[in-house]
Amino acid sequence: MAGLSAVVVGADRLGNIPDLLKGHNISITHHISGRDPSHQKRGLALPTGTQLVILLTDFLGHNVMKTFRHSAQRAGIKVVACRRSVCSMQQALSQCGLCPNNPNNAAKVH
Repeated sequence: MAGLSAVVVGADRLGNIPDLLKGHNISITHHISGRDPSHQKRGLALPTGTQLVILLTDFLGHNVMKTFRHSAQRAGIKVVACRRSVCSMQQALSQCGLCPNNPNNAAKVH
């Protein structure tokens, strides 16, 4: 199975999340903190080759989330939204079918 290329948006540090994603054959090609005011502008283009956008909701403002979600949807890219924790990320990946664990959780996937 070929790996997915992901853009992670939110947080300054990712902690153990890269290790978790690597275990699910997902590589982080870009990490964007979301602090730059330009991240709120419509028409934002995601990096070429992006197959998954992961939004860390506890570190993002609504306008930044809306901008990245809109860009991903326009490009037909799957979006995973969860808190910045390994547990929440695991649940979100399960819910969207990117890992085999139980999908009963509170994380959102769109």
